[in-house]
Amino acid sequence: MERLVELVVKALVDSPDRVTVRAVEGERSLVIEVRVPEEDMGKVIGKGGRIANALRVVAKAAGAKRKKNIWVDIDKLPEPPAAAAGEET
Repeated sequence: MERLVELVVKALVDSPDRVTVRAVEGERSLVIEVRVPEEDMGKVIGKGGRIANALRVVAKAAGAKRKKNIWVDIDKLPEPPAAAAGEET
């Protein structure tokens, strides 16, 4: 399931190499964490959340077969720490 979500998300964004997908599995659930660059968030979420909702529907349908609740969490990548002001390298 993680690979399917990753494949779809990477096909939607401009920077597929910066997309990260991680699965966190519990006893009865699976959370698929998707992190994309901030500038690609709109492409993954879609107008009115349609693309994000479609991803979630596909994931939940696949989870029914595995008897697991599957959640897809979409968020932007964390910003890299900025260099300290006035500090030279």
